[in-house]
Amino acid sequence: MRISRRVLAAAAAAVVVLPLSACGSGDGGGGSTDASGRIQGDITFQTWNLRANFKGYFEDLIAEFEKKHPGTDVKWIDQPAEGYADKISADAAGGTLPDVVNVSPDLVAPLAEAGLALDLDKAAGQYEKEYLPGAWAGHRIPGMSGTYAFPWYLNTGPLFYNKSLFEEAGLDAGRPPRTYDDLFDAALRMAESSDGKVATLANVPTVEDFGRYGVPLMNKEGTAFTFNDAKGVELLAEYKELYDAKALDPQALTATPESSGKKFLTEAVAMNPGSALDLGNFKKQAPNLYKNIGITDQITSTGHVNMYVMGVMVNSRSRQKPAAVAFAHFVTDAEHQMSFAKKVAIFPSTAGSLDDPYFTEEDGTDETRVRVAAAQSLKTAVNYTPVLFSEQMKTELRNAVARALQGKESPQEALDNAVKACDRLLQQQG
Repeated sequence: MRISRRVLAAAAAAVVVLPLSACGSGDGGGGSTDASGRIQGDITFQTWNLRANFKGYFEDLIAEFEKKHPGTDVKWIDQPAEGYADKISADAAGGTLPDVVNVSPDLVAPLAEAGLALDLDKAAGQYEKEYLPGAWAGHRIPGMSGTYAFPWYLNTGPLFYNKSLFEEAGLDAGRPPRTYDDLFDAALRMAESSDGKVATLANVPTVEDFGRYGVPLMNKEGTAFTFNDAKGVELLAEYKELYDAKALDPQALTATPESSGKKFLTEAVAMNPGSALDLGNFKKQAPNLYKNIGITDQITSTGHVNMYVMGVMVNSRSRQKPAAVAFAHFVTDAEHQMSFAKKVAIFPSTAGSLDDPYFTEEDGTDETRVRVAAAQSLKTAVNYTPVLFSEQMKTELRNAVARALQGKESPQEALDNAVKACDRLLQQQG
């Protein structure tokens, strides 16, 4: 499987709701957190749709671990992408959860609440310093203490912008917007100069935008959402102004990544997220656009861009905790993350790895151009999407944004209603 930013975004959207009463006490314990002792015994390792393209990599990885730790035997299980959350839920309820499991933050949350995910702050806290702070924090659960998976691979994406459209609007193409205030000013100016024919953005704000704007998304206890505060309302009001001025594409309410990409391709939109693959398409299909492409970081007013993170969780009830923890760390250590990153378009979560020449030196290719830009921003990136924010909640927020932009509700009313709906869904999850 080619792992892209969009794939990770979709993967991180999978939601699992476990029958918690069948799984544990819900206190995050689920057994001893002591992972000391001899590294030995049989363990199972489950990945998420990776066998087809990376069979050799994982077979070599397992063989290396078993050689390093005589007396261990790792059985590798790979599950298809479809139904992965359901499979984890069934295994958790049936007591057949593997010893080491590939998870995203939203998948680990109910497992941690059910006491099935090992708290690595207690069991393996000595490894925390090996990882980027934002990545290690990616598998923490609101309302709980602890970290419940080793960070594995990361992804993010820079923004593309059309330099010629910026210049035509009298904007400095060498200094694209970096903050939301910069973005709103530039977007209104571009819409005015083009009589509404050129929008700057093709997408409505998502929960990640609220996070990057500095809006508190949840309370610390993880019991309620808070994105309807004054700052959240301010952001939505700004987008309403853009929408009315046609600085936000009129079709943004129903936009998909594909439709947004097409708008950028035809130069109807000045900025859009993308990947090296998109650059290759521009080179073939729109050479005039391609020669005017600029690459910049995601817009953020917090100083930190958004990242997607995958993790490796240890089953708290594993009978071979020392081996399970050792293997999970082995899979995610700097050496093995770097080797995996060179096989697929992802980034390591280990401290210092993004300073490798592979992520800092350009060679003139589109793939490297995008990789270098993304890697630089990942050093201080965070995962803004709350681990408890489900697909249904995303739909509620999107619908609320649409009502506000269309003038059917005020920004405050729309967000108040979205928070009420999301809080209700949150209670149903519990």
